[in-house]
Amino acid sequence: MEKVIPFIMFQEGKAEEAMNFYTSLIEDSEITSIVRYGANEAGKEGTVMQAIFTLKGQEFMCIDSPVKHAFSFTPSHSIYVVCNTEEEIDELYGKLIDGGQALMPLGNYGFSKKFGWLNDRFGVSWQINYLNKY
Repeated sequence: MEKVIPFIMFQEGKAEEAMNFYTSLIEDSEITSIVRYGANEAGKEGTVMQAIFTLKGQEFMCIDSPVKHAFSFTPSHSIYVVCNTEEEIDELYGKLIDGGQALMPLGNYGFSKKFGWLNDRFGVSWQINYLNKY
């Protein structure tokens, strides 16, 4: 076995927009490769056939699915981020929640001084935790 990589499938041609958004929010992140659909291929020309990006060194793969599926994202699978400061968690949560939906607004839930869970505007689920418990 060579690697295990989280995989995100977008259905509305939003993979590149999402990758650009995510890598702009988290330091030490980048898009490392993009292969696009060409003319007369299965997907819409120019959309993402396969891409790799990293968030703080964690590699992810994503695609724009050429097939419309009857399912979408679910919060049972989420990207978990540990923040070092309250300012960092406030800023990241604020940017990710814009156009999204709060599942657990930022707050003290007993297991963490500050934690939030949300679905971003693309439907991807994020859990954001402030490292300093108390």
